[in-house]
Amino acid sequence: MKIQLTEPQMAQMGQHLSQVCQNGSVIYLHGTLGMGKTTLCRAVIQGLGWSGRVKSPTYNLLEQYELPALLAIHFDLYRLGDPEELEFIGIRDYDASANLWLIEWPEKGLGCLPSADLEMTLNEVMGLPDERLVELQANSTKGAGQLLALQQLI
Repeated sequence: MKIQLTEPQMAQMGQHLSQVCQNGSVIYLHGTLGMGKTTLCRAVIQGLGWSGRVKSPTYNLLEQYELPALLAIHFDLYRLGDPEELEFIGIRDYDASANLWLIEWPEKGLGCLPSADLEMTLNEVMGLPDERLVELQANSTKGAGQLLALQQLI
């Protein structure tokens, strides 16, 4: 599925995504710097009911948000030097099947990350610098159900 979104629509997309990922998911977010990956993650986490500040995990690699229904983990692997560093932060201690994993720059963690249920690629729209072309792809049965539910909300 491909959809063109403005920044306010990106926040709304995050809200919709939070609704369809109530039972957890592993979501890879692809895109160059400044495409809105962190903005989208913030909207998802806030949509799940987090009322505090949603920090960018650029320097810590991850931030956790304990919510009533699940644990949301926001990864930003931009500064990851080697995928093996994920072992040092205890990535295997987090349950990917029951929690929500939002992973920016997943290509930096290849071999150490669980497979994605959903993949999102954010690209700039030529001539419209404030808009993004968002491509969503389901990679699992869970992801296919979430994508179908998302399409019904949009």
